[in-house]
Amino acid sequence: MSNFFKEFKEFITRGNIMDMAVGIVMGTAFVAIVTSLVDDIISPLLGLIVGVNFSELKGTVGDVTFTYGNFIMAVINFLLISLVMFLLIKALMKMQQARDKMTGKAGEEEAPATKVCEFCKTEIAIDATRCPNCTSQLGVFKEESKN
Repeated sequence: MSNFFKEFKEFITRGNIMDMAVGIVMGTAFVAIVTSLVDDIISPLLGLIVGVNFSELKGTVGDVTFTYGNFIMAVINFLLISLVMFLLIKALMKMQQARDKMTGKAGEEEAPATKVCEFCKTEIAIDATRCPNCTSQLGVFKEESKN
């Protein structure tokens, strides 16, 4: 049982878990801001323009009341959150591309560290001349065919 708690402690204190927790907290705060924006500013503006208060839009069938105006506002809320997230991510990507250009990392790819043995098809070091798995000498047939 102590091993379980040790593994759980390692899991919860990893950097990516902490990043995720910060993201969730920030996301919750962001949703509160956007909800307030929709409820307190955009909804009244739309009400003035259209002449309808969306929160009052309701339909009744028998004893059941459908507040479809709240649904309309939830859709507007979703679209606004999506738009803001899109704009933020687009801006961050532009900043990252500009930073990469300044540091000279733009378009730079890492050289492969491994290759596949032409005989046994296992992955081996890029500079290997003999496969450690099947012990075949690499590149022999290619070099002979060149001559």
